[in-house]
Amino acid sequence: MPELPEVEVICQGLRSHLIGRTVSAVRGSGKPLRHLVPLALMEEMLGDRVIETVSRRAKYLLIGFDDGSLLIIHLGMTGNLGLFPHCAALKVHDHVRWQLENGSELRFHDSRRFGGVWLLNPEQAAARESGFFAATGLEPFSPDCTPAHLLGLAARRCQPVKTFLMDGRAVAGIGNIYANEALFAAGIHPARPASTLKKRDWQQLLFLIRSILSQAISCGGSTISDFINASGTSGYFQMNFQVYGRKGEPCPRCGAAIEKSAISGRATYLCPRCQRQSRARPVHI
Repeated sequence: MPELPEVEVICQGLRSHLIGRTVSAVRGSGKPLRHLVPLALMEEMLGDRVIETVSRRAKYLLIGFDDGSLLIIHLGMTGNLGLFPHCAALKVHDHVRWQLENGSELRFHDSRRFGGVWLLNPEQAAARESGFFAATGLEPFSPDCTPAHLLGLAARRCQPVKTFLMDGRAVAGIGNIYANEALFAAGIHPARPASTLKKRDWQQLLFLIRSILSQAISCGGSTISDFINASGTSGYFQMNFQVYGRKGEPCPRCGAAIEKSAISGRATYLCPRCQRQSRARPVHI
């Protein structure tokens, strides 16, 4: 599933092509994604509306219009967005298409149909933080996301720190790949209870999370399954993975074999020497 850097890369790639453009029509396959796509409502609300903003919140892409309405898109596991000429041949899983007045078309392609498209009216869009995103945590780059904030959230949580980081209600947008990489960089065992981390641990971990996410964004994200960015190319941050997907390979720091374990049902990669945790007993795969 595309994580924060992948969605940010798509956002950056689309921004210059979409801002100032007018939606002339909305078309779709009629097949539901995560839920039924409101094609008729989008046609009614977005027809002749001008795109003013393209942004990201957590793993969601946000497209704002001149009347204050907001289109929210989640890519799911295999979704991607791309710009094509109106006349370009459709693919089987092109499920939603927003035609623009300049002859181009924004297409949402999703083979597994786990993605989602939502449309908020101006009132709903203005209240999205207390409405649609009410259960979503702070962005990791937000100035309000501080070591003290994370320390307070984790104080009574005995869940593994990796699970805590991936909980979008605590921190927005950190998925499995970047949780693995950040914890390795910090030398913290992913199964360590979140409540046991001290403020200095959160200071280091937050710094590394931001650094790794920034590096991934600059690399265009990571190649994940059939994920591609807005330009139709794959990211290359996977070339910088230190532990993710490297079971049995030598740790880049100490040379010990990278291990793979299951934590909260998710594949977890760690160095048993650099990330020691006496109380953690991961289940090896």
